[in-house]
Amino acid sequence: MTTWMPLHGQPYQPVAYHPNRIPVAEALAASAAFRARMDERRTVRMFSTEPVPEQLVLDAIAVANTAPSGAHQQPWTFVLVEDPNVRTRIREAAEAEERISYNGRLGEEWLSALQPLGTDEHKPHLTDAPYLLVVFQQRFGLRPDGTTYKHYYGDESVGIAVGMLLAALHIAGLAALTHTPSPMKFLAEVLQRPRNEKAFAVIPIGYPAEDAMVPDLVRKTMDQVLVRIR
Repeated sequence: MTTWMPLHGQPYQPVAYHPNRIPVAEALAASAAFRARMDERRTVRMFSTEPVPEQLVLDAIAVANTAPSGAHQQPWTFVLVEDPNVRTRIREAAEAEERISYNGRLGEEWLSALQPLGTDEHKPHLTDAPYLLVVFQQRFGLRPDGTTYKHYYGDESVGIAVGMLLAALHIAGLAALTHTPSPMKFLAEVLQRPRNEKAFAVIPIGYPAEDAMVPDLVRKTMDQVLVRIR
């Protein structure tokens, strides 16, 4: 196995960057269309078991892999799980942790915040959706000889990658859910991941079920999230 190097093992050598400049009218139209499309995105917990073209999922992961990262270390691993037996083990372990959480470990304040969303310890999406993607954060680099090196801004880097993944899945017409059972140590054990990786999120991927329901959410307006300094 060859050690991956962020700049092909060479000293820093910048290269010219000249992307095609999109005409303003075309850019405005594309921007408005993307904004409208993303405004339709919702977190889904009710999935169809209908098969999904694998390439749609692989393309979304490839998009996530283009995310910026600290020192371009790309500190992420995407584990795509289709095996029904493995997914059953993940669901059983996740629901066991969630039962403890919903029975008091989360605390009253957190449980109160979740109440309007209608969530509970039952996680059928982990076995219903045709794909289960487990995103791992590489806490540090691990060379083939077992030596390690430091990673920088891991949480931020993996968070950006997951955001880009969700956008790519939605544009492809797929639904997803960012599930973060706590604690998530069991995922590294079930999926036999190396010691430098910790689970970041579990993401079921598929089409929404015909009878899928979602909370009637209201998003914050632009004037509630944007501060402009001119």
